[in-house]
Amino acid sequence: MTSHANPSSLLDGSPKTLRVVLPAGATLHAWLKAANAHSPAEIMASQEGQEIGRLTAENTEEFELRTLVVDEGGETALTYDAASTALSVVYVFSDQDVLEKGILVLHTGEANAGPTAPGSYHFRPPFGWMNDPNGFGRFGDKVHLFYQHYPHGMRWNTMHWGHAVTDDYLRWRHLPVFLFPSPELSARADGRGGAFSGSAIPLAGEKPGIRVFFTEQVKDREPEEQIQLTAVSHDRIIARPAEIILPERPTGLDLTLDFRDPYVIKGPDGRWKMLLGSRDRAGGVILLYETADPDAAGGWSFIGILHRENRFGMTAAECPCIVPLDGPADDPQTRWALIFGLLTSRDPTTGRRNITIATVGRFDGRSFAKEFEQELDFGTDAYAFQAFVDHCGPVGIAWLANWTEISKKVDFPTAMTLPRRVLLKDATLLTPPVEAVESLRQQLVDENRLLSGEAVELGNGAVEIVIDLAAPGADFDLEFDHPEVELGLRLDQEGLGILYDVPEGKLLPRYIAAGARPSTLRVFLDKGSIEVFADDGRWTGTKRLPGFKGVRSARLTAPDGNVAAASVWQLKL
Repeated sequence: MTSHANPSSLLDGSPKTLRVVLPAGATLHAWLKAANAHSPAEIMASQEGQEIGRLTAENTEEFELRTLVVDEGGETALTYDAASTALSVVYVFSDQDVLEKGILVLHTGEANAGPTAPGSYHFRPPFGWMNDPNGFGRFGDKVHLFYQHYPHGMRWNTMHWGHAVTDDYLRWRHLPVFLFPSPELSARADGRGGAFSGSAIPLAGEKPGIRVFFTEQVKDREPEEQIQLTAVSHDRIIARPAEIILPERPTGLDLTLDFRDPYVIKGPDGRWKMLLGSRDRAGGVILLYETADPDAAGGWSFIGILHRENRFGMTAAECPCIVPLDGPADDPQTRWALIFGLLTSRDPTTGRRNITIATVGRFDGRSFAKEFEQELDFGTDAYAFQAFVDHCGPVGIAWLANWTEISKKVDFPTAMTLPRRVLLKDATLLTPPVEAVESLRQQLVDENRLLSGEAVELGNGAVEIVIDLAAPGADFDLEFDHPEVELGLRLDQEGLGILYDVPEGKLLPRYIAAGARPSTLRVFLDKGSIEVFADDGRWTGTKRLPGFKGVRSARLTAPDGNVAAASVWQLKL
């Protein structure tokens, strides 16, 4: 995991000084802005009392990125005057080993410091805001995760792409910010747009690397608020300048301005395909493009509407992705999963919002024939799900949150879900956690007391609870002691539900998989979340929890003979 320097060892009176020992050739990224209009922001770098560089910025409205390459290794001091210089983020890295070691964060401010959550095992950014996963995939020998990111605060604002890599889907190393908004959008913290969601593909040939696709949004831009861009990175660390590939929506379809979230994959015919989310006057639509360009750099042509959805009062279909499930992409018998979010949707039965649908069928590269569909997550806090085909088959990850709970006035630190496999079995889509989660098990806390009805203390709250039922659908109640909400898990004749209530007594959605009758359950608790996987992910439910204090204890109640076994594992990265 990327390390943070100890601030107490770095503050050295006034003016303030950050001290760090750097290797030769290290790169420093600093975001600074002028505290007032009378004098520029300034950071001086020195070694052994000799100045080796100076970073300045004059913008008083938003932080500006400045870069310094340190030629000689050794202890380096970064000095600035807080009266004239506001500092958001400072981190350092070496190009030669950043993929193996990550960045070293030297400074974050009060407004963008990440939450303190020792023992937590979910992915969180090292600083700032995060939402949708982007460009999730394997490039070279590592799995990369890009994500929607605002570095300078814990609220949604001008979008960048954050970046991290992992060897096992669980233990992440944070990398430098990968993709930046245009200079026009970077000048002010007004949330007018930026580098919105997208995807990534590997670059082959003499110059391997990554090609990313993303939506650039500029609010009130005419004629298009949202257009599609692409950028490449041969070092897999920072993207080169982007180029426009789709400057406008397709004509003649009466589409709204929604035109976003490009997802690119190699189709059954060997051509690159691009899915985009949009809507027309009747509801949400997923648009399909293709190109014969082997590098997917241009030549994109519109094929048509791949899928239409208009239920639950939704507006746009967004964050679409499509992956082959049970065979190679070029086999006509292979079934594909088309997964997308129903923005602003509301289930009238339960009140749940922003539902994600998985539709399974045949995809020939130009059309999609649906065979069946199901909800991806009955807790709905697994949004903007994005998947790719890895060595073990399709794997996906989602934003562990839901736009319903977002407020532009309240800080909202969040996380990504546990990565999940995407499997087809007996005409059902399964999304169990990746097998690597078993490596999180550090100690068997209990396998008797929970089964006997006792309250079991859960330490710091980072645990996995495994329940085996004597018969499918056997009733039980699992009650949790959480410091801020009423929380539980119930299986009864209605189905499987996450019980969630707040002291204010607000009318909240019912998070339930109606009719579910599982035999086994795995419940993952962490600071800020609960994830439930029933029958190997046949029913999956994810709910974000407020705060960063873990669940304190659990108690299981059930009719005699309903529960065959129950165990609790302490988890740790």
